[in-house]
Formats: sequence, structure tokens, C-alpha cells
Amino acid sequence: MLGIESSCDETAAALVRADGSILASEIASQMEVHAAHGGVVPEIAARAHLDAIDSVITAALDRAGVTMSDIDGVAATGGPGLIGGVVVGTVAAKAIATARGLPYYAVNHLEGHALSPRLVAPVVFPYLLLLVSGGHTQLLAVHGPGRYERYGTTMDDAAGEAFDKSAKIMGLGYPGGPAIERAAATGDPRQIRLPRPLKGADHCHFSFSGLKTAVATRFAALADDGSSIPDLAAALQAAIADCLADRARRAMARFAGAHGPATLVIAGGVAANRAIFTRLQTEADAAGFGLSVPPAWLCTDNAAMVAWAAIERRQAPDGLDFAPRPRWPLDPDAAPPPGRGVRA
Repeated sequence: MLGIESSCDETAAALVRADGSILASEIASQMEVHAAHGGVVPEIAARAHLDAIDSVITAALDRAGVTMSDIDGVAATGGPGLIGGVVVGTVAAKAIATARGLPYYAVNHLEGHALSPRLVAPVVFPYLLLLVSGGHTQLLAVHGPGRYERYGTTMDDAAGEAFDKSAKIMGLGYPGGPAIERAAATGDPRQIRLPRPLKGADHCHFSFSGLKTAVATRFAALADDGSSIPDLAAALQAAIADCLADRARRAMARFAGAHGPATLVIAGGVAANRAIFTRLQTEADAAGFGLSVPPAWLCTDNAAMVAWAAIERRQAPDGLDFAPRPRWPLDPDAAPPPGRGVRA
């Protein structure tokens, strides 16, 4: 399966076999381009995808040592994401499928993350997923490909967005998650008190907008109270870890009530944060759950997970009339969080 990913700021292509063998995984990053703006600029990202898509696919084929004649199917992220980039990947995949007479698969980017642990480990259905990235923070029961039950989602900002915007406030650069983690390594989270939004609430939803605002307020006061940027970074990291752990604890209790203890999977770019991983490991152990986290390279945006998601449902290709989607919830029947709209 040839997989193509272009939903945000990475143009990626990968070749994956049905047995999980990854023959190639190539990524053209736009990180340096967007770093100057402190975040991803959609128009710039779309143009960069258009410039890179052909060369990335060619590089993947060359690295894998195969040609288009060896491909059995082609998959591309069909959403959710920045629509300009999603269109670039979708058009490329449809063109290849049409020219070669191959089945085409429109992959939900979130499903790519949701199924990614099964590419590298024998994780069995059903399992509980904490999807935590720059654009999404969700808790879902994963019953199988295309079968998701959302327990909770963010009411406003995602955890990764809180990292990115807080890092920009503190002048730490982009992407914010790794920058915050580096700064936090020499800080003391006890020096600064930050809120834990929704901690203890009787549902599994998240909110990080107020936390981001609190960071901005405390940053403005750093010179007056004697604390430091590393202290603020450490406090933010601890607050996000506490929020994720609290919501995951409630979700594991709900999941176990219906299915018994199973596996908690953490996927998405924020899963690479060591402090958050350690905190969630403690919570999983206490709940009797196993913990599965894909390798760091598979947690960030990549095309191997897109190819694998298509392989998981290879008997059900999509029609070439599929329209790219800026929003595409994994559980379209899920009720919105109380009092707020929700980003899918």
C-alpha cells in the first residue's frame, strides 16, 4: 500500500506491506518555514505540499526498491486537516489510482493515529485510545476499523495547541511541545501554580484554553515573582499531564465497566512527551490496563499510519468521488461536550 499524508505541515509518503513491514517512510518537513511565523500558515503549507508531493512519493518508491507496477493500492489522508494540503494529497492519490487502475482509500487522519499501534505491536480490539496532538485531544474506545466510540474531546484548544501557543508566549520557538519539554527539564513546577481545567468533572472532556491564558498571565509576572521560564514550562507540562491523567482515569473506569481492563493506547505528537508518558503509565498500572505507545516517529504525522489504516480495511476501498473534508469525526454520533461546540 502506498500511503500519502498532507493534512498539516508534513508532506509524507510510505510503502507498507499487509504484514506490517514498512518498506519506506519519507517525510518532507515544513517546520523551518513555519517556525518564522510561530505556527502553521495554511496558505504556505498548501503550496509547500504541492511543491514536495511528487518528489516525496518518488523517494519512497526508490527507498523501497519498488515501482508503481508493484503497488496494490493507494491511500491518502482525506481529512480532517488544513483543506489545501488535504486536497493536494487526495488529488495525487486519485491520479495514481486512476492511471494504474488501483483501489483508492480515503483515510481519516485520526484513524491513522488510532490504528497506528497495531502496525508495530499486537494490540487487540477493543482498546482505549488517548489521541493527543496539536489539533486533537480525544478519548475513544476503538472497537475496530471504522468503529469508534468517543468518550471525550476538547471543548476548545487541544493539548498540543496549548503547548505551541504557550511556547510562543514564552519565546521558546516552534514546535512548542519539544521546546516546552526541554525548558521544563531545568524548571521546578512547584514554583508556579496553574489551573487544572475540568479536573474532577463527571465526564471525559478536556479544556486547555484557560490554561493557555493563565500561562500568558504568569509569564507577564515572571520578573516580579522571581520565577523563571523553565519553572513556567515545568508548571505547564505538569498541569497538562494532570489533566490528561485525570480524564484518562475516568475513561479507563468507563471502558473497564463495559469491556474489562484492556490496553490504553497513547497516540499523537504529544505522546512523545516523557513526563506525560510517565504519568499515564502510573494511571494505567493503577487501573490494571496495559499501556501501548507507538515509536515517536509514528506518533507524529506520517504516511505509514495512513497506509496501514487502509490495509486494515483493504476490502472496502473508496470511490473516486470522495470529497476532502476539513472536519471528519471518528464518531459522528457522539454528543458534543456540555455547554460548548466541538472541533471534530
